[in-house]
Amino acid sequence: MDVMDRIRQQVEENPVVIFMKGTPQFPMCGFSSRAAEALKRCEHEFAYVNVLADPEVFQNLPRFADWPTFPQIYIDGELVGGCDITLEMFENGELKKAVEEAHAKQS
Repeated sequence: MDVMDRIRQQVEENPVVIFMKGTPQFPMCGFSSRAAEALKRCEHEFAYVNVLADPEVFQNLPRFADWPTFPQIYIDGELVGGCDITLEMFENGELKKAVEEAHAKQS
């Protein structure tokens, strides 16, 4: 499967997915760590892709949604953004609401 198809599949099949450096349990950068922690605090499951373990995804994800940095968070098939946007959304309550709505759609 083409790398762009693999990325698209992750985005479409998961209500919430974070493409990050490392894993939620062992993040490999501060931005990924903070974004994953915000998602954890929303108290819903989320998928993740460790871009360091998949060089093809690491190289091509910035082209997928025209977003140059990591992490990248997708909710309900749409790019939310990176760490700063995710943290801002968490602080004002929008992140939890968006995560809950995405999970409700899949139920």
